[in-house]
Amino acid sequence: MTGGAGTISHAAAEAADSRRRIKAIVASSSGNLVEWFDFYCYAFFALYFAPVFFPEGDDTSQLLKSAAVFAVGFFMRPIGGWLFGRIADRLGRKTSMLISVLMMCAGSLMIAILPTYATVGYLAPALLLLARMIQGLSVGGEYGTSATYMSEIALKGRRGFFASFQYVTLIGGQLLASLVLIILQSFLTAQQLTAWGWRIPFVIGAIAAVVALYLRSSLDETATKEDLANKDSGTFAALFKHWRAFCVVLAYTAGGSLSFYTFTTYMPKYLFNTAHIDKVTASQISTAALFVYMIIQPIFGWLSDRIGRKANMLLYSGLGTLMVVPLMTAIGATQNPYLAFALIMVGLIVISFYTGISGIVKAELFPTQVRALGVGLSYAIANSLFGGTAEAVALYLKQVGSESTFFWYVTVMLGIAFIGSLIMPNPKRHGYLDGDGTVEEALMRKTRLSAA
Repeated sequence: MTGGAGTISHAAAEAADSRRRIKAIVASSSGNLVEWFDFYCYAFFALYFAPVFFPEGDDTSQLLKSAAVFAVGFFMRPIGGWLFGRIADRLGRKTSMLISVLMMCAGSLMIAILPTYATVGYLAPALLLLARMIQGLSVGGEYGTSATYMSEIALKGRRGFFASFQYVTLIGGQLLASLVLIILQSFLTAQQLTAWGWRIPFVIGAIAAVVALYLRSSLDETATKEDLANKDSGTFAALFKHWRAFCVVLAYTAGGSLSFYTFTTYMPKYLFNTAHIDKVTASQISTAALFVYMIIQPIFGWLSDRIGRKANMLLYSGLGTLMVVPLMTAIGATQNPYLAFALIMVGLIVISFYTGISGIVKAELFPTQVRALGVGLSYAIANSLFGGTAEAVALYLKQVGSESTFFWYVTVMLGIAFIGSLIMPNPKRHGYLDGDGTVEEALMRKTRLSAA
């Protein structure tokens, strides 16, 4: 009787714990969705607001200037990764996530009310740049902290599956931004969208951020008081002890970020500028691809729980290295929207081997005291240098008549990611969440073997 009651009580406690963890993942990921919706509204609505902030030049020139501002927002990410990573490791993951979503709200509201070039001249693009810097700082802190939180709160043995919802909501933010664009295209003319309609999504984003702030206020903290009180928590000195892991994350994040932005935010512009598919159809193709891409992320997270994160990473980087040039060439040569969709999905499926586990595959390589800093800063540096500049580099190379060079650039970076994936230790055996925590020792052995 006692044993039976104890078993039932234990099962009830486990069920309650599982519900608590799932609720925390939903609450944290909802804020993540809002953050990325706000951030990507810029990318999707650039087709319409670029002329009112950068009136000089042709379509490609205007898009290039708006892409440059997009890239500058990315360059704030390393600062955000450092600042919010330090806050998360010293004051708690919850505190960091609350501040980041509040800053995103401020940046979106600022863009929504900005005056145009016709009203204040060069001050308009300068203010747009400032707003993007605020958003870049926020997102730079959001990724590392939310990835750390979701990896720590997830159930052992199912961490890949639960952590995959970070990219579900990240892509969901992109998808919602794209859906808002399509809805507004259905009700407003191109002239209305250019004149004032582009402001609507930024107002929506600012309001949604307030809702996310409320949801995140109920989160449980995953870092212990002892970890937060450690004098080395969130410091560069402590992070430097794990410099090999940091470099590995830089290597595979560079290729992952570059390929991700190539097949998502840059794709509508590529379809419009190169494949000569009209703006509305290009938006519809990208939206449909994003939706499928979003719903398949948990499959790849679940797969990593079965075959291991390292296998996922090798598949993503190896197949990615082989696919970019033929895929991008084929997409640019077709005006068939269904074929374009199918080709884009091939690329996104391969990238999903990485994005489905993007957060946890980094979190497993760093100990608790510097996990948020290690994940956030390494991601932000690689993401800003390669992901944030993807559109600007692609548009520049097209402008100078060497568009195919961009495809080879992405290929080379995925090749570097493949090397990083080879060097990376298996987190199941050498990881700080489920393994023995000897990541540095495993990396040192791999380095010595490579040198030999």
